[in-house]
Amino acid sequence: MAENKKVLVVGGGISGLTSAVEVAEAGLDAYIVEKNPYLGGRVAQINKYFWKLCPPNCGLEIQFKRIKNSPRVTMYTLAEVANISGEEGNFAVKLKLNPRYVNDKCVGCDECAQACPAYRENDFNFGMNKSKAAYLPHAQAFPFQYVIDANACPKDCMKPCLEACKYNAIDLNMQAETVDLNVGAIVFATGWDPYDTKKLDLLGGGKVKNVITNMMMERLASPDGPTEGKIVRPSDGKEIKNIAFVQCAGSRDENHLPFCSYICCLASLKHAIYIREQYPDAKVKIFYMDIRTPGLYENRFYCKVKDDPKVVFTKGKVANIAEEPSQDVTVVVEDIYGGGKVKETFDMVVLATGMDGAANGSKVGIQIPYADDGLVDDAALKKGMYAVGTMKSPADVARSVQDATAAAIKSIQSVNRR
Repeated sequence: MAENKKVLVVGGGISGLTSAVEVAEAGLDAYIVEKNPYLGGRVAQINKYFWKLCPPNCGLEIQFKRIKNSPRVTMYTLAEVANISGEEGNFAVKLKLNPRYVNDKCVGCDECAQACPAYRENDFNFGMNKSKAAYLPHAQAFPFQYVIDANACPKDCMKPCLEACKYNAIDLNMQAETVDLNVGAIVFATGWDPYDTKKLDLLGGGKVKNVITNMMMERLASPDGPTEGKIVRPSDGKEIKNIAFVQCAGSRDENHLPFCSYICCLASLKHAIYIREQYPDAKVKIFYMDIRTPGLYENRFYCKVKDDPKVVFTKGKVANIAEEPSQDVTVVVEDIYGGGKVKETFDMVVLATGMDGAANGSKVGIQIPYADDGLVDDAALKKGMYAVGTMKSPADVARSVQDATAAAIKSIQSVNRR
């Protein structure tokens, strides 16, 4: 069955990219299916990794180069899996490709965006700013190709983009297409979503203007983010003098995510450093139930932040977050060590939201089996199908890459068994 020595990878984040390039470099064909118009997933939205505080673009660029140089990798963006049938060694897959309205002639000149009269919420920046309806997803997008959001375009809105393009890269006649594939194994790598803060009423999620999530903080700190790297509060652009971080926002809670989301503590420690670097006089408070920093260097990272006299750790569960008339944010918390309830006011509050499995909202063509905690039950997947990374368990980038490599090996075994 040589024609089936192919692997489908659903999801183009760091896990999916890793599985695809490992499979391809072992001599098999790999198909990447990504719902977004770009590859890179959550890692593309991160400003810096903990604990080294280096930008993630270098790691992504290596993977993108491996994909670009491999004739065995085919990528489909703005795509979803409509249906999967068959068995290990012989899966029939139907893809739906949504129109980009921009073809491969695009050189990234930005003329279409300059001419575009319509705007859209910038989902890459979690709605903290707007972009034109004709847009490049982010500064280092791969593929480096513009896309037109038809949902943000009123009638005849796209015509100025068409007229502005000198390279015949705008195709307003693009339609949704279907592609049929036959593969021997499938890797599911749909990643994670930040937990929906609208479900966290007591923490001001979705109601208090200056309460943001940890991923929104990443975008605020990013040079290509909505404020070009300047960390200011969303409501009025005020500089940060004092800020609070609330840990386990939606995690370790039987009413939300019952598990620890693994990365949140280290992310908040990193964010504390972001604040202290930009605002040397700013005060940082971290409200926590427990601090989790697994690993030697990660624990040293924690000790480094803890030694900063401007960063204070308070053990206690936050009971309420409310907005003041000044748009400052008041936090009520039970102080375990100090005793009693404490009420303090901050310029801004960051919720360390948990990792929610993105597969729940993704179209992957089959019914994914889930355990009681909402994570994928990998053992219950059909033979020849493998879930990787944060679909199975909260994980950082390093663990996700390791798991993706393991899935690539299993996929190779699957196709060779047939």
